[in-house]
Amino acid sequence: MSDSTRVPTDSSASSASIPSIAPHQAAGEETDFHRGLGLFDATMVVVGGMIGSGIFVVSAEMGQQIGSPGWLLVAWLVTGVLTVSAALSYGELAGMFPQAGGQYVYLREAFSPLWGFLYGWTFLLVIQTGTIAAVGVAFAKFLGVLVPAIAEDNYLFEPVRIIDGYALSLSWVQLVAILMIALLTATNMRGLNWGKLVQNVFSVAKVGALFALIVLGLTRGWNAGVVEHNLADFWTARPTSSISGLTAVTSFGLFVALCISQTGSLFSADAWNSVATIAGEIKQPRRNVPLALGLGTGLVIVLYLAANVAYLVTLPFESIQTAPEGRVATAAINAMFPGQGATVMAVAIMISTFGCNNGLILVGARAAYAMARDGLFFTPVARLNAARVPGWGLALQGFWAAVLVLPRTVMPDGKYGNLYGDLLEYVISAALLFYILTILGIFRLRHTRPDAHRPYRAVGYPIVPALYIVGAATIMGMLFVYRCGTTAPGLIIVATGIPMYFWWKGRARTTGAKSPLRGDQQQVV
Repeated sequence: MSDSTRVPTDSSASSASIPSIAPHQAAGEETDFHRGLGLFDATMVVVGGMIGSGIFVVSAEMGQQIGSPGWLLVAWLVTGVLTVSAALSYGELAGMFPQAGGQYVYLREAFSPLWGFLYGWTFLLVIQTGTIAAVGVAFAKFLGVLVPAIAEDNYLFEPVRIIDGYALSLSWVQLVAILMIALLTATNMRGLNWGKLVQNVFSVAKVGALFALIVLGLTRGWNAGVVEHNLADFWTARPTSSISGLTAVTSFGLFVALCISQTGSLFSADAWNSVATIAGEIKQPRRNVPLALGLGTGLVIVLYLAANVAYLVTLPFESIQTAPEGRVATAAINAMFPGQGATVMAVAIMISTFGCNNGLILVGARAAYAMARDGLFFTPVARLNAARVPGWGLALQGFWAAVLVLPRTVMPDGKYGNLYGDLLEYVISAALLFYILTILGIFRLRHTRPDAHRPYRAVGYPIVPALYIVGAATIMGMLFVYRCGTTAPGLIIVATGIPMYFWWKGRARTTGAKSPLRGDQQQVV
């Protein structure tokens, strides 16, 4: 299906004809969406999606696994190299296909509609909606620091066991998370300008908060005794956890720990590719999407590395490893301003998670929109509302994310976890698989479409893209070997999309809808 095949909005259902392309639009850039995002806006989508609550907490678990200050920084550096390498490579695909759908479109074009659908299915079922649920709950938990009544064990409806190991409940934390998702979904349904405003304000605020944490850590928090202590054993492993019996005190154990620790840091740096999903709403997308990817990921990775340096000059490494509930940033602020850390970081993380969820909600429904246009999802999701945004897609995404907030896992000790947490852990390996396939798509498209217009070419091709593929494949391999119980289910989740693909494909034939076509089969008006 060509991107020039127009889908009428809800407000003008009769306008089924193909409108002319504006003079400034190159072939392939025509769209029903409102192109209202400039380079700054697009960069803030990248930054806002990446910075959530992870940078403030995951260094504790990473420190437990890796066991030394030096290797903790190396782990974050590996994350930075992989993320920036992927972003620089994605720029080529974004320049070739400047339309709504992002990674779904890239996989469809490089390989087949099936691979695009499997990504889109997993993205909608767990990756995006599960992350929205997780970020909503994180917001509510830190609001609970300011309002103690908002607590996970303060229930409106007590947990009810549904099947063995699972329950349903509604606590004040869950209710706040659902209300947050509903508010941001409704805001984004009102149009791009509303979503852009929220995104820009909160992205700038969270960058400012993280920058302030770094500056304070390197100045007021600087503790000569702590620095000397951490430098004295900079590379000496002091792990407090093991991975299948391995610890970081051996070379191989350290290698495994570095790979496993990437689940935390890569998740904290994820969603960098979200801006490609909304390429249909970005001005000059062939130029601005690749630039936003490079600028946004570069900025965030520098901030993440600097934040960890700030932690290490403020806190003894053992305090990072054992920070209560993993809240390293809170412990650092407490070291600088005794008794103030919990309140200060609660406000900072609430700002960060609110902006992060707005970005996730803003971009997520565009993948469903692209799938529906190809006849591979519910037909109403392919329509734009009067505000020229995919209203049905946003509503469906918000509903499913809210549903994922409700189920609870029952621990052996009787305590309750969150189902979305397990689902996200399951699909980390699947997400890596799709990233690897997408980068491989650059090589395939260079071979199958050598003459295609490429306004931007992957930096350092073929070395930089290959670097990401090798690195990500190594991490994924280690996850399957040493975290098989939580990574293998990710492939099962992906596999559930196979029958759904053929069902929707058959349904499209029955209803007479057009089947999805790859770009080399399309005619662009």
